[in-house]
Amino acid sequence: MEHPITNKFTATFIFFILVLLFLRTESTQPPFSCDSSNPNTSSFPFCNAALPISQRVNDLVSRLTVDEKILQLVNGAPEIPRLGISAYEWWSEGLHGISRHGKGTLFNGTIKAATQFPQIILTASSFDENLWYRIAQAIGREARAVYNAGQLKGITLWAPNINILRDPRWGRGQETPGEDPMMVGKYGVAYVRGLQGDSFEGGKLKDGHLQTSACCKHFIAQDMDNWHNFSRYTFDAQVLKQDLADSYEPPFKNCVEQGKASSVMCAYNLVNGIPNCANFDLLTTTARGKWGLQGYIVSDCDAVEKMYTEQHYAKEPEDAVAATLKAGMDVNCGSHLKKYTKSALEKQKVKESDVDRALHNLFSVRMRLGLFNGDPSKLEYGDISAAEVCSQEHRALAVEAARSGSVLLKNSNRLLPLSKMKTTSLAVIGPKANDSEVLLGNYEGYSCKNVTLFQGLQGYVANTMYHPGCDFINCTSPAIDEAVNIAKKADYVVLVMGLDQTLEREKFDRTELGLPGMQEKLITAIAEAASKPVILVLMCGGPVDVTFAKDNQKIGGILWVGYPGEGGAAALAQILFGEHNPGGRSPVTWYPKEFNKVPMNDMRMRPESSSGYPGRTYRFYNGPKVFEFGYGLSYTNYSYTFTSVSKNQLLFKNPKINKATENGSVLNIAVSDVGPEVCNNAMITVKVAVKNQGEMAGKHPVLLFLKHSNTVDEVPRKTLIGFKSVNLEAGANTHVTFDVKPCEHFTRANRDGTLVIDEGKHFLLVGDQEYPIPVSL
Repeated sequence: MEHPITNKFTATFIFFILVLLFLRTESTQPPFSCDSSNPNTSSFPFCNAALPISQRVNDLVSRLTVDEKILQLVNGAPEIPRLGISAYEWWSEGLHGISRHGKGTLFNGTIKAATQFPQIILTASSFDENLWYRIAQAIGREARAVYNAGQLKGITLWAPNINILRDPRWGRGQETPGEDPMMVGKYGVAYVRGLQGDSFEGGKLKDGHLQTSACCKHFIAQDMDNWHNFSRYTFDAQVLKQDLADSYEPPFKNCVEQGKASSVMCAYNLVNGIPNCANFDLLTTTARGKWGLQGYIVSDCDAVEKMYTEQHYAKEPEDAVAATLKAGMDVNCGSHLKKYTKSALEKQKVKESDVDRALHNLFSVRMRLGLFNGDPSKLEYGDISAAEVCSQEHRALAVEAARSGSVLLKNSNRLLPLSKMKTTSLAVIGPKANDSEVLLGNYEGYSCKNVTLFQGLQGYVANTMYHPGCDFINCTSPAIDEAVNIAKKADYVVLVMGLDQTLEREKFDRTELGLPGMQEKLITAIAEAASKPVILVLMCGGPVDVTFAKDNQKIGGILWVGYPGEGGAAALAQILFGEHNPGGRSPVTWYPKEFNKVPMNDMRMRPESSSGYPGRTYRFYNGPKVFEFGYGLSYTNYSYTFTSVSKNQLLFKNPKINKATENGSVLNIAVSDVGPEVCNNAMITVKVAVKNQGEMAGKHPVLLFLKHSNTVDEVPRKTLIGFKSVNLEAGANTHVTFDVKPCEHFTRANRDGTLVIDEGKHFLLVGDQEYPIPVSL
């Protein structure tokens, strides 16, 4: 007979184990609503997946009390137990991999990390839309996997950042796809389609269901965080209608219209006196009305509160509630709407119908994500497991992305690639060369595997030495003598220099454009002492002025690697030792230090000859450059030939020709006056022959530009109108076809913000080849 104390202990132990198992099950269960096993809620019409989402949402919202409604207007939406509605966290980040930032992601369970792809500015340099799409696909599937594991409290990722890189000093320039509006827009479309589970061409999500929700941000004209006395929280950006129409708006238009993004984030700043989150014309008339946004609009975090506390646009807290809800914003990242919507209703500053409108948009997205259809493990995307997170496929894609984006800026006397067999020793010098965290940039997560650039190169040359050169990236006290001694002992020297998140990041813009501290002095001293020309590897998001290195014969190679992500070490080694032929091309203009004199708060894109204002980005900037937009070398050479252009001239007959009212401008016609039929008939098919004339296979972006013969300030100096990436074996050739749409690609905005086509001779440009296309009105 067993002792009663033993029986009691056994029973207690079993109970304890069962409790642990229950808690573990609870903690790994993803949040969802409409549990079919709950008889109290399963009969609600909003839980019936067979009904249209609009009908389900109407039913749900009608059942909520005012207090329940208000609590759903912030990013941390609580559960509603009586209706079986789960809590939901809207704020998660996925800029270049599942991020540890935001409030929705927890790396505290079975999943401890996620694939960290290169920071966006580097990925963009590949000019490869398919690569962009595949990366977003991987992020979207990893997000679902993390959600299915119960470690993601919402599957709305607030990315991509599609503000153009208007000014090289912007601390968040690293997050963007560069300075060209068309290219940035195409990146946004590819990212949104990949993340949301759409096909590359679009159109797969006809039923509106989403794998993950993407958010196009920051709408609009937010490209300065904290420069001198200007803060993003209070900055009133004075933006011309002209610049708004052909520089600031196009990426967002494409992201919503073509990408079918399910969210837009309104930015902190004001534009022409009105906060973005309180701008009805921007949010409702344009984003929802003209572009057809189907989804929700979220404020940047605490943007609503700052309208009252810092901008003083709202006289009372309730005025900020009213202004944003009436403008078309749906959810407040922050707590302002939770605190003040009830009193705004009581003061009749806002109507309950305004709240209901917002809730319709919010619950519609949650339903499109399948979160009101019962147990997600039994639904579409429920089989995406933790095995996909940090999978070999995704990690290989991260290396491919880092390789494809890296830009070779200089290669004197074909110094690169190095020979793996003949390189006897290597010196790797730089304060961040043996740091893996710097590779990730901002909005990062936890890498699947951490490998530093130094460690990556060690795998290729056994005798690889390291010295930081400086204690910190700002390099105020370089150890020049020690670094020089290391360099003298090596066959080749790789200098890893540039910036990090202490010098460019969110809330922190740069105040100068050169390398920080005494980096330049350190580089020059080492180059002078080394036995062979040195290789300079630049790690930075925004461009830096390295004219000194460009002109120094003892610096034989310059390679820009952005912030290359967790695959950066492998990518760098493969490029330096010739296992990969670099083909990236710069998505930004590299400005000289003197550009720092241009006020960052001047939002004008076009130059002003009368005042000496130089303009911004390659489309308008008329000053000296360190490197051009689209510049990038290879270990081989490529040649181009226009083999076929379907039209040699364009004729637009219409009486509504605009006279040359703009000083020095040309005759033009509004696109709206041309008509869709004429526009469609005007399309030009352009075929370009591309040949790899070298001895090494390579991946190569082919960029097609358009320029006008008239060089007045109003007209872009040239404009990117198409790009395609090709892979060519040594000596091989191929043809690339571009569909040029004059009513889109030949346009610019006039001072009223109207898109027009200018009369006169236009030129198609690819490489050093030109093809004239006269336009007559």
